[in-house]
Amino acid sequence: MVFADIILPLAQPVYTFAVDEGLHVVPGTAVAVQFGPHKIYTGLVWRVHDRRPDARRIKTVSRTLYDRPLLSPAQMRFWEWTADYYMCTLGEVMRAALPALMKPSGDTEEAFAEEEFRPRTEPFALLADGLRDERALDELFERLARRAPKQYEALLEIASAGPEGRMPDGPVACRLLHADRTILRTLARKGHIRLVELPRDDVRTARCAFAPPEPTPVQSEALAAVRREFAKRKPVLLHGVTGSGKTEIYIHLIAETLARGGDVLMLVPEIALTAQLIDRMERIFGSRVTPYHSKLPARKRTESYLRLTRSEGGEFVIGTRSALFLPLERLQLVVVDEEHDPSYKQSDPAPRYHARDCAVMLAHLTGSRIVLGSATPSLETWLHAESGKYGKAVLAERYGAGRPPQILLSDTLRAAKRGERRAHFNKQLLDRIGAALAGGRQVMLFQNRRGFSPYVECSACGWTARCPHCNVTLALHKSAGRLICHYCGHSESVPDRCPACRTADLSPMGFGTEKIEQEIARLFPEARVARLDRDSAASERAFRETIARFERGETDILVGTQMITKGFDFGGVSLVGILNADNLVNAPDFRAAERAFQLITQVAGRAGRRDDLGEAVIQTSDPTNPVIRQAAAGDYEAMARTQLAERAEFFYPPYARLTALTLRHRDPAVLRDAARHLGERLRGRFGRRLLGPIAPPVDRIRGEYLAGLLLKIESGASTARAREILKDELKAFAALPQFKSVTVVCNVDPQ
Repeated sequence: MVFADIILPLAQPVYTFAVDEGLHVVPGTAVAVQFGPHKIYTGLVWRVHDRRPDARRIKTVSRTLYDRPLLSPAQMRFWEWTADYYMCTLGEVMRAALPALMKPSGDTEEAFAEEEFRPRTEPFALLADGLRDERALDELFERLARRAPKQYEALLEIASAGPEGRMPDGPVACRLLHADRTILRTLARKGHIRLVELPRDDVRTARCAFAPPEPTPVQSEALAAVRREFAKRKPVLLHGVTGSGKTEIYIHLIAETLARGGDVLMLVPEIALTAQLIDRMERIFGSRVTPYHSKLPARKRTESYLRLTRSEGGEFVIGTRSALFLPLERLQLVVVDEEHDPSYKQSDPAPRYHARDCAVMLAHLTGSRIVLGSATPSLETWLHAESGKYGKAVLAERYGAGRPPQILLSDTLRAAKRGERRAHFNKQLLDRIGAALAGGRQVMLFQNRRGFSPYVECSACGWTARCPHCNVTLALHKSAGRLICHYCGHSESVPDRCPACRTADLSPMGFGTEKIEQEIARLFPEARVARLDRDSAASERAFRETIARFERGETDILVGTQMITKGFDFGGVSLVGILNADNLVNAPDFRAAERAFQLITQVAGRAGRRDDLGEAVIQTSDPTNPVIRQAAAGDYEAMARTQLAERAEFFYPPYARLTALTLRHRDPAVLRDAARHLGERLRGRFGRRLLGPIAPPVDRIRGEYLAGLLLKIESGASTARAREILKDELKAFAALPQFKSVTVVCNVDPQ
């Protein structure tokens, strides 16, 4: 009897099923299995063996799904590493890795069958077996040419549909033929061809020669450095200033890989970055480019996944972090663009993985080359490159005639004292906006907070609107006329009067992108102003339209959040304004200084990317702050040295590995007891490596109270052993009856 260990898209361990006699399954095969009394799930075969489990009753696998395995052995090893390192189950990895339509479930066989994904099919024409002989085919051509010229033309088109007009090896899509369907059906009825329904694949370009742009001397040196490090089989950091042409380096490496028949995976941190990049790559690589991200229709993502399982190589995927799990059988190159970006970290649900770190492991498991590109690398990556663990290539100057922007610090306190501040803008910034508009140039304004204002306050009694489910104030979104919680999404109308004292004087406090958009339009009424944030670009279409208008010069001033800071290449931008740099530097996070430097550098880098000298104005109440001054000077190494010295002193990454534990419960008393008990257990095993329990800055979300524990494991110690101990302790804690209702979320390498 044959048995199969099968994973389900649930937070459950691997289960063993019997395999029906005559049913062929191999690791990676998708199957339909019953789990529980009635429920039928999609499962993945993980291992096939002949060892009967101890259970008295074993359920049976009766049928497979799809026509081939969904996972390769390398992918399976990658899934196992991901589940082990990020302390989750293989089922949770499966849930994140496979498109939703590939994981049907149902309470009955009929319900499951209704949910099953059925690829779109189309008719294909296939020469009859007897006509594979050229002599027989020539004889038929002679007869048809005399008696049925239209049938002759159709058959000739099918028989010459292969490369260079030769006989095709397989079926030919009918949509690519000029022949009428009636003629094709007649040929099929006579037995000259067969018409079959097959899944519709994307039309792929021919295996053509690529024509990447000619590299500059500096880019040629960087390319040579990357290739030298590839020969040593090291990951490579491509450290290039903003506008230096890192994408051109990627293009050359991608072209070389595709020409060898290898697959390429290029990761970008956010969907926002894919539109411009995909358009650019498609101009060079045509329909070889496969986009993959969550804003694509579910059917499109599923069809892309299934098509890649049938691919014979030469694929180029551009996607966000979930693209890591696509079945690229001949993966030879991985590119992680903007590798420092925190968006690469999945926060919820499990697996809470970091796509950059996973990409490095994926490249190791598959023997691929990997390039990590950034103008402001993460300190972890930079330290790896400095120590020789990673290779390094540098692009120290901008591409073409572009020069680094001139960065000016504008003191908001000084401007306020001198009466040189209007609304939320210093005179220094307003003067430069006016000059840029007068010169026909464009402006970008960055404010790292969406909405109109962070909260509203009663001027009489100090009342503020708070979320009933979370311990936070509600942000005012004036265009919608609503107060909205940015944690749980709770929304309510803006009251006419203060609910506490009935005073009709509620004032918006602070400012977000919506308020900046309104004020800048009032100050420059002739300018065409647009806003780019999660509210204004809720759909991919809205996002693309906003970007396209700005790119065409139909928008003069673009106001936005982090969406506007990365990856974009707008030739008309001469001025960038950063409106509140203090919020970036003063965030309660040990990475705040690093992140502030990265954001300031990235957003300033949008200015002057062609032949004009761009400017960036940073508004701050603390112009002497070392991080802000380092960003203004573009001195990445000074920032890195300073921050690494602090990290080493206080025992933070990259000198320690962190694991954050968050406990959740609706009763704060139960939560306090649980956090104290778990903290004592873990402190008994880890000693001073454990911090907490502590209440996070936002200690109630969606009606649940939160408490945190933080585990620090020093570099050089076994993180694998630490995870084993932690898993054992969490399992023992979960078994305690008084704490069974407490949820514990484990986040490895929190960002």
